[in-house]
Amino acid sequence: MNSYRNLPRRRHSTQLKREVLAACGEPGASIAAVALSFGLNANLVRQWRRGRGVKKCEDAATIETVTANGTVAVRPGQQRFIALAMPEPTQAKPCGSDVRIEARRGDLQVTVIWPSSSASDCALWLRELLR
Repeated sequence: MNSYRNLPRRRHSTQLKREVLAACGEPGASIAAVALSFGLNANLVRQWRRGRGVKKCEDAATIETVTANGTVAVRPGQQRFIALAMPEPTQAKPCGSDVRIEARRGDLQVTVIWPSSSASDCALWLRELLR
């Protein structure tokens, strides 16, 4: 009886992996359907999509430039950092109002008014009070 454990592990060519990954990149293509059409397990194809099992080549990335007369120039591409302009951070505007805390228990009512400029001190005081 021949079980799957006795069979040698299959090795897939880089060309096949590229074809499978290109088919997965098509709009509306599901990984399971593509894997089934190539006779592969869907989990294997998912690993290839994450980058496992595909050898990285320095010249794998190419840049194609099409000129106005229709000629195509292909040259190796390179990864580089692209700096993006970020908006300036905005400062929080003080609201000018005070922090007001009202506590009621039965007939007893306590009101604390704290300046909002020292709201962090109010938070510390309140944390200590509620311990």
